[in-house]
Amino acid sequence: MFKLFSSKRKEAQYGWFGNYASWKDAAILAGGYDSGNILRKTKDALLQVKNGTAVYERDSVIFDKIEYPFPLISCLLRSAALSKRPLHILDFGGSLGSTYYQVKDFIGADCCASWNIVEQEHYVNCGKQNFEDDRLKFYHSIDACLQDKKIDLILISGSIQYLEEPHLMLEKMAAYNFDFVVFDRTPFHDQAADRLTLQTVPPEIYEASYPSWFFAIDKFLNHFKLNYKIVSELPSYVEGETVMFIDNKPAGFNKGFYLINRSLHA
Repeated sequence: MFKLFSSKRKEAQYGWFGNYASWKDAAILAGGYDSGNILRKTKDALLQVKNGTAVYERDSVIFDKIEYPFPLISCLLRSAALSKRPLHILDFGGSLGSTYYQVKDFIGADCCASWNIVEQEHYVNCGKQNFEDDRLKFYHSIDACLQDKKIDLILISGSIQYLEEPHLMLEKMAAYNFDFVVFDRTPFHDQAADRLTLQTVPPEIYEASYPSWFFAIDKFLNHFKLNYKIVSELPSYVEGETVMFIDNKPAGFNKGFYLINRSLHA
């Protein structure tokens, strides 16, 4: 599960295209996001961040200045304040720790007791070998993580759109009844139904293409309306993501939501 959002199209053939009737139809044309080249690039970039030779990585690309995701940071800090203790955070589709390294020095140990990433098997294996420490952990599934600790907050940032059946996962996430749910950098559009596209990545980032959803907001949030209060919306902190192009036309946008379990407001 990888994070790649930029509505700045270097060339017309890169970006989001089509309106596919099924995942199978889109997947036939896709190069996939489990390719080894993506993992290698992400690992090499994040090792530089971990070792202090680079300051920030996003989508396997190195930057010389950190872009702090202040809307997300605010959600983490508020959740810790409401809990009156550091949080056990589950980062669903968190790569090798991109967001963790981006926010860890800002939020500190008073906010984060542990940061637990659920990812594909080859990412988990790489993470355990190269990045895992006393605070950062890697798991193959949410259930495997829950066997080790009670999770307070689940973060889903730029990953849910790459699942074949995202609504089944959303329903499952709601059923876990975590205290806090944060969606960040998630693609939506102003239509009544979800739209399935094929995302083609610019080769200067890495060579890949994969199916990618744009969600209908009401349908997306409906999974959480019974047990959660939608506290706030999170604008994207990445330049250019307020408008996203499908078939070279403005058709979507990236945003997020901060949800708090209604039991905390009882």
